[in-house]
Amino acid sequence: MERYTLIKEVGDGTFGRVWRAIHKQSGELVAIKKMKKKYYSWEECVNLREVKSLQRMNHLNIVKLKEVIRENDILFFVFEYMECNLYQLMKDREKLFSEVEIRNWCFQVFQGLAYMHQRGYFHRDLKPENLLVSKDIIKIADFGLAREINSHPPYTEYVSTRWYRAPEVLLQSHQYTSIVDMWAMGAIMAELFTLRPLFPGTSEADEICKICSVIGTPTKELWPDGLDLARAINYQFPQFAGVHLSALIPSASNDAISLIASLCSWDPCKRPTAAEALQHPFFQSCFYVPPSLRPRTAVSRTPSAGVRGTLEQQSVRRSSGALPNTKFTGSFSSLKTNASFGTGVQRKPETLNQDLRKNDKSVKNFTKQPRYWPPGRKAPISMSKDKNGDGAGASDVAEKLGNVRIGNRRQYVGQIGPPPMKAGVQWTAESNDMFLGPTQQIQSGRSFTRKVAG
Repeated sequence: MERYTLIKEVGDGTFGRVWRAIHKQSGELVAIKKMKKKYYSWEECVNLREVKSLQRMNHLNIVKLKEVIRENDILFFVFEYMECNLYQLMKDREKLFSEVEIRNWCFQVFQGLAYMHQRGYFHRDLKPENLLVSKDIIKIADFGLAREINSHPPYTEYVSTRWYRAPEVLLQSHQYTSIVDMWAMGAIMAELFTLRPLFPGTSEADEICKICSVIGTPTKELWPDGLDLARAINYQFPQFAGVHLSALIPSASNDAISLIASLCSWDPCKRPTAAEALQHPFFQSCFYVPPSLRPRTAVSRTPSAGVRGTLEQQSVRRSSGALPNTKFTGSFSSLKTNASFGTGVQRKPETLNQDLRKNDKSVKNFTKQPRYWPPGRKAPISMSKDKNGDGAGASDVAEKLGNVRIGNRRQYVGQIGPPPMKAGVQWTAESNDMFLGPTQQIQSGRSFTRKVAG
């Protein structure tokens, strides 16, 4: 820690305090989290969920863990520095955010969640305080409650700040999944539009009551498992018809209302995954969607003869050494990223990596699928022009056919393979519309008191 100078305390959470600091030699600003609990061995440190999860994730929209330091039985996490969190942007704001800003932030968070869930983790504590912002970049932070997706239930009952807690967790289910992160994102997205929490419950029972008053009381047809959970703890849902979200969020577009409604569905099975949320029409006009997240529907299109010949020649050159008959799978496990799986920790990196390999028994290895290339051939036959500009004569064709030997097995000359597959349509951003949307006045002041503990 002698290499850093602490500047100012910027946060105080359940498990530790966060300081803004500067690296003495490089002058780089960092955020240092000092854990409140004491740690008496290095092995105890590397077994922390926050360390194990962040070591396996390297994504633009997930905060980067730069270093882990243990001195005098005190543990320090050194993170990249971000200017503020999303709650700090909302709490004193008088004008609504534009939909362009909200779309930008939410799209980035869903990208980070899709990456995280694919790597085998879910956050369990998403809230505005844990979404860090610098300029137009937003990152997911605080992985202290993160769990492995393939770990075995039962999970802990308390997982997140009450206002963003999924109903299955409020009803004390011990077998929830990564979909609890999607409920939290629905509540956060609605709050970005109104600057007010969507479900500001004062207790677990009041939280369920607030949810019922907004989206209506669940029925046996809507969520049979939820009624079973309520019956198991002798709880009876309050009866509400619910209201349309557009009445509560008048500044949101129809696409935004549609996405929030699907994210805040009673039944976890009816909520979209992070990868599916990225394909929602709400994001269509804004950002590029990675090919691995696009629909798998192929576009049937017949190229011209000249274009077809060029494509086939390129296919032969690029597919050399590739596995034949490669097939796609219908999952999102081929999410592309330029990130490499480095350790991310500079202090005692060898020891940390050995301990991670030794203790990591529950995380599923996600393998990158081989890339598909359309079948090609050595030399396409096409009606090309000779040096004089005339078409190739019959003698040239006869000479080529004369060189073909016919054996016991039939050989196909010049057979044209299928055209290359195209997945989805590239979405591009509208030019010059970033942060230029009109703003609207709302009633000044927030009448809610935010509490960290449940």
